[in-house]
Amino acid sequence: MNNLDALLLGIIQGLTEFLPVSSSGHLELGKAILGDTSVPEESLMFTVVVHFATALSTIFVFRKDIVAIFKGLLSFKWNEETQFSAKILLSMLPAVIVGLLFEEQLEALFGGNILLVGCMLIVTAVLLWLADKAKDTQKKVSFPNAFVIGIAQAVAMIPGISRSGATISTSVLLGNDKSKAARFSFLMVIPLILGKIAKDLVGGDLTTQSGNVSVLVIGFFAAFIAGLFACTWMIKLVKNSKLSWFAVYCLVVGIIAIGVCLYG
Repeated sequence: MNNLDALLLGIIQGLTEFLPVSSSGHLELGKAILGDTSVPEESLMFTVVVHFATALSTIFVFRKDIVAIFKGLLSFKWNEETQFSAKILLSMLPAVIVGLLFEEQLEALFGGNILLVGCMLIVTAVLLWLADKAKDTQKKVSFPNAFVIGIAQAVAMIPGISRSGATISTSVLLGNDKSKAARFSFLMVIPLILGKIAKDLVGGDLTTQSGNVSVLVIGFFAAFIAGLFACTWMIKLVKNSKLSWFAVYCLVVGIIAIGVCLYG
């Protein structure tokens, strides 16, 4: 992977992290199109770095919400902020368990498996289409809802399954308000990504030997800047637009990916 490839892939990650179209799936498609020959460990290294960048862009966009949550926590009361934080922690459990138990199997999936990505994009399209048919409500995410949404997030660790698409769709199908579902979806991934980075740093998995430093730096900043714009834009778009638009996009890209893989 060269610096130009890293720039393009970073922008792809930054833009698609907040679209319900699978950023990891698009990264794998982008790597295949650009002819990336990285081994799975190097490919995963780049993926983790750009995901970290978009996590930071999420923190920046939701900085007021995050400050309010911390203020509520510091009051040491069972208030709305404390409950929200507890729901976030609860939603992390399925992904943490899956990540710890099946880490090697998940890493193997990030090696340009275009057929898998295409199939999972179609699954994402179905989820978005079903969510689009659900009625909008004013319901908040409950504790049982948070755990079920967490299971959806764990499933979305497979490239091609959109994390935001899976979590927002699951939340909406459970009867939650779309804007609240989007906010919960964007915030719930922050501690998960930061925890993954911390684990890999402590374990020595993320080193400069896992990839070219300039490639990682360029990819990081490209994803961060693109993420700032995309996050702000997509919050409004998810609230006001139909998820079926993204369902059609995922279906088309998924079919193309499968077609290219089987007949290309």
